[in-house]
Amino acid sequence: MANQESNTQGGQDERTAATGRRALLGAAVLGAGGAVLGLSGTARAAAHGQGGHGGQGGRGLKSLPVPTIIAHRGASGYRPEHTFGAYELALDMGAHIVEAGDLVITRDGHLVCRHEPEIGGTTDVADHPEFADRKRTKTLDGTPVTGWFTEDFTLAELKTLRAVERIPGNRPDNTLYDGRWEIPTFEEVLRWQDQQSRERGRQVWIYPELKHPTYFRGQGLALEERVAKLLRKYRKDRFDSPVILQSFEPTSVQRLNKLVDTPLVVLLSGPTSRPYDFVANGDPRTVADLVKPAGLREIASYAQGIGPTLDLVIPRDAGGRLTRPTTLVADAHKVGLRLHPWTMRNENPFLPADFRKGADPDAYGDVFGAYRTYFATGIDGVFTDQPDTGLLAREDFVNG
Repeated sequence: MANQESNTQGGQDERTAATGRRALLGAAVLGAGGAVLGLSGTARAAAHGQGGHGGQGGRGLKSLPVPTIIAHRGASGYRPEHTFGAYELALDMGAHIVEAGDLVITRDGHLVCRHEPEIGGTTDVADHPEFADRKRTKTLDGTPVTGWFTEDFTLAELKTLRAVERIPGNRPDNTLYDGRWEIPTFEEVLRWQDQQSRERGRQVWIYPELKHPTYFRGQGLALEERVAKLLRKYRKDRFDSPVILQSFEPTSVQRLNKLVDTPLVVLLSGPTSRPYDFVANGDPRTVADLVKPAGLREIASYAQGIGPTLDLVIPRDAGGRLTRPTTLVADAHKVGLRLHPWTMRNENPFLPADFRKGADPDAYGDVFGAYRTYFATGIDGVFTDQPDTGLLAREDFVNG
């Protein structure tokens, strides 16, 4: 078991742990490049792990069904994101994994679950006159951002706030639940995971993301060490723990690789973008470089998967319609990496143009057709705001 104290034992322990994690992740990677589509319905269902979570004892990633349905910030299509309301609804719907935690930090060093450090769009902080003087403009990953930031609040102060819907223009019905739930801490999520696993009689999986680690490290609020400490406290730092850690910053994932044995995923944005740690460190590479075979081999040396934007799997043309799939799925599978792209949403504005329906910009489109197209590429899972829809689409695919 890797931890801060044992890192000095040398690289062999890290290589052994990484090999074990890759084996668990890779066990269900079948039909790279979409070859699984040639199977019969029965064989395809078996190849994609139809049959659930592998029972109470199935704690390795090999027990996860493929394609895996990951509830993006909970069932955020129906409840304000990163609340226990959204997390529990995702489990009620049957999500295989809950992305419980975009991890940011408070002034007094507590990890909390918010989409970004700026919380003006996801909480009712603007309605609290006692915090009016906390509003300010900061530079977040090179971009000026105005609002209220978690690192300017103690945990006790944040606990007086309540979550609100982040995109009310697209999801006005979700505003019904504004003000109902407080901001969870990561430690509360870890306890909730254990409680829900006991109550539901199955292992609950979570998929936390470390947000803006370079930004916080520059303020003396390093995320990785705090995440690792909590995982060790709750004995979830092992390669077979029901936790997957992710970050858009490769160097953050590399730090985690030295601290815990928990499975790790590198998130990837658009091809011309650069991870902010690369910007800060003077590394000229872009995401386009990272998704080349050499870049994927490097990622596979310290992580077990990638989380690319869906446009890296199937690009869109100038009109927003899907084009031909790239070789990313096959290239990643060749080096043992799983792919969990993001993010599927039911509403028209978030779908490729060829799957939008009707004149209402926020009506549901042909999301099942979009799922079918993406699943056909051989991806191993997908993040979705509406896990119930994702599960139905998965059922259609594996039985089709």
